[in-house]
Amino acid sequence: MTTRTQIPAEVNNFYSRTLLMRAVPLFLHTRFGQVRDIPQNSGTSVIKFRRYGNLTASTTALTEGVTPAGSAMSVTDITATVAQYGDFVTFTDVVSYESADPVLTEFAEVLGDQAGDTLDQLARNVLVAGTTVTYVGQVAQNAITTSNLITATEVRKMVRTLKNNKAKRLTRMVSASTGVGTEPISASYIAICSPNTTYDLQDETGWVPVEKYSSSMTVLEGEVGKINDVRFIETPNAKVFTGAGATSNDVHATIIMGAEAYGISRISGASLKNIVKPLGTGGSEDPLDQRGTTGWKATFVAKILNDNYMGRIEHAVSA
Repeated sequence: MTTRTQIPAEVNNFYSRTLLMRAVPLFLHTRFGQVRDIPQNSGTSVIKFRRYGNLTASTTALTEGVTPAGSAMSVTDITATVAQYGDFVTFTDVVSYESADPVLTEFAEVLGDQAGDTLDQLARNVLVAGTTVTYVGQVAQNAITTSNLITATEVRKMVRTLKNNKAKRLTRMVSASTGVGTEPISASYIAICSPNTTYDLQDETGWVPVEKYSSSMTVLEGEVGKINDVRFIETPNAKVFTGAGATSNDVHATIIMGAEAYGISRISGASLKNIVKPLGTGGSEDPLDQRGTTGWKATFVAKILNDNYMGRIEHAVSA
């Protein structure tokens, strides 16, 4: 016999899957970082990323029979605190029985988009605060004019900087379909840009659109083209500094990154969940079973791990 105790759990699982399917594709800014989750019940919400420094080249010849002094390892610890984020919507019994739409499914889809958008912007705002930055044709953000457009040359200059900083190419990314685990990609640097930026780069010498890639190269979700070994991922969530330019023009930020530039962390098992409170579960606060809620809650933090491995080009875009 099927009772009301079984049905809500099954329905809630269905809504959770809907929310996750909608949310995960929007996690573009989190897709290329290290993922280090904190186990539940570990007594902390603080994650520690550890980076070991490179040793300098040992160019002094050994003296016969003499043990050299040796080198000491350098360690940099970077900590970040995971926080909770979330939102919900309330629906009434009238909406549930008058609407021709499956309202909870629709709500889960909208909330999934909101959750993905929220976490993506949280990560983006961390990444655009990096210290490796160039201003096209200028020395400061507030000096950028409407004519200071991004070019292939500016992209190559930033890649030169990253290479001189010993930034390695990315070879793996967080799974675009599940948001957990990693999947291999062709060794490359990744650029995250706005559609306006793509518009300006498409006429640049050296730009290769995805439709001209070799058949052996897998196209990433959102990928629009490449310049040399930089693959461009397009998103309307790319950072725009509204009115920050010389004539109150918008300034766009194009992020170019290598491997191990940043990390993200969640609480294991609580990274993102859908929470449904059906009609009739409000107790004395809802004595006539008139209200239900559906919402999402997530734990998340993003942190730059090495500013030398990620750069930002700030520029104007064509009108």
